[in-house]
Amino acid sequence: MEMTGSQILLESLKLEGVDTVFGYPGGAVINIYDDLFESSINHILTRHEQAAVHAADGYARCTGKVGVAIATSGPGATNTVTGIATAYMDSIPMVIITGQVPTPLIGNDAFQEADMCGITRPCTKHNFLVKDIRELAKTIKEAFYIARTGRPGPVLIDFPKDIQVASHKFSYPDKVNLRGYKPTYSGNIRQIEKAAKMILEAKKPVLYIGGGINLSAANDELLKLAEMTKIPVTTTLMAMSAFPQRHPLALGMLGMHGTFYANMSVTECDLLIAVGSRFDDRVTGRIDSFAEKAKVIHVDIDPTSIGKNVLVSLPIVGDLKDVLGKLLGSLEQKQESLKRLVAATEDWRLMIAEWKERHPMAYRQSKTVIKPQYVIEKIRELTNDDAIITTEVGQHQMWTAQFFDFSQPRTFLTSGGLGTMGFGLPAALGAQVAYPERQVIDISGDGSFQMNSQELATLVQYRLPVKIVILNNNYLGMVRQWQQMFFEKRYSQTVMELPIDFIKLAEAYGATGLQATKVEEVEETIKKALETPGPVLMNFKISREENVLPMVPAGKAINEMVLAS
Repeated sequence: MEMTGSQILLESLKLEGVDTVFGYPGGAVINIYDDLFESSINHILTRHEQAAVHAADGYARCTGKVGVAIATSGPGATNTVTGIATAYMDSIPMVIITGQVPTPLIGNDAFQEADMCGITRPCTKHNFLVKDIRELAKTIKEAFYIARTGRPGPVLIDFPKDIQVASHKFSYPDKVNLRGYKPTYSGNIRQIEKAAKMILEAKKPVLYIGGGINLSAANDELLKLAEMTKIPVTTTLMAMSAFPQRHPLALGMLGMHGTFYANMSVTECDLLIAVGSRFDDRVTGRIDSFAEKAKVIHVDIDPTSIGKNVLVSLPIVGDLKDVLGKLLGSLEQKQESLKRLVAATEDWRLMIAEWKERHPMAYRQSKTVIKPQYVIEKIRELTNDDAIITTEVGQHQMWTAQFFDFSQPRTFLTSGGLGTMGFGLPAALGAQVAYPERQVIDISGDGSFQMNSQELATLVQYRLPVKIVILNNNYLGMVRQWQQMFFEKRYSQTVMELPIDFIKLAEAYGATGLQATKVEEVEETIKKALETPGPVLMNFKISREENVLPMVPAGKAINEMVLAS
């Protein structure tokens, strides 16, 4: 059957299991949108192309599916770049389709032309420029395959307008065979046996877990491994929902704003088992002092991540679910050795318990001003920890990681690698589309919220009951904190004194606005928001100069923390 290029695209999306796309129309994709008019694919019209990509990203993070976004050529396409880079840094599977000028005009500085393959080459797993309609179906198949396999990531398809209107017989490939791209899924059993031996011989082991655990759906295997071996577990920002944070073995987040006991455990451990993590600089601090007493086992599906930042004693390349499954199988055959391990590491767990007691994750309560940590704890309590939480980037993001105590996989969606302000609201939008019956909450700062506040219109249009929490201190809080601590309180361009009425803003878009200025109003405001149909914005006027602590200053080792007084 002959189809136009745009029809081939939409039919291919269906065959890939895509039920929802996020986007913004324009001249270079008008044919796609004309065919979307009668398509069974659900399209969500965002108010900005960056938001469309973040929404597709949020959809992908909470479902594990490939997120899909569409934008027109030129400025529409370039507006997607921040969203693409955000997904790339956090290994999120996505396919982004951008319109392009007709192929004869490419390179001629045509109206709304931009070299999207050149622009996105550094921040995509791969990208394609479709030059021949005969290659279109194959290209789409390969794009989805690349996006979801191995270490996931975003793939861009640049789609010229003349290819969209050309016709060709539609045939979708059954499989993909890409020379030079053969991800390793099965972990080497000899390396896994060596890892089991190293674990059983350790006296002070720590499991260091990254976002790869959620990406590979290896959460059950991780929990079973921790409980079998009684090894404490510390998580990166991207993995905060990968391991239940109220579990006795949980150490919370490590690194720049990690817990005292997580950072001390990593500093003093004799074996660090890194799983699905990449030793980011925000985790390691000064690299030459990071886990310097430990042997390091590093498990990851991406071989280029192993040994890139930290010297590794034992590398294991493979899918985490496969590797941890085999590791569990190996350890289960060594019951007597496991008993000896648990006994030999008892003093280590007691030492960690002492660190937890000496410096718990806490804050100074107040009866006169709203503390942001208190708001976050109340949200967790009032949602019974059954909400999907997104954040923007800044102090509120760190407080959420420190105090929410996540227990369910894929319930904390945040920009870790790129640190993108404006991510949280559209990501919440995408998550709510994915799970219409679940409660989705975006925790934001007043600075970050204004980056993509226009998506209130999208929430209202599609009746998406996202609840927005603004922790409002009238500062660009994280930068202000650095200026306070290291730049003699010279608050250069971080004071946001303009009295924005966020309640009126919400109401102008057709959403509900609520405000709390007193401690006793916090619980009542959250309850009312959760009971109110549709999107609700809550504006909490918080303690203005509250800081995120602990904190590891730049250039310091992770055991050189500034602690809460």
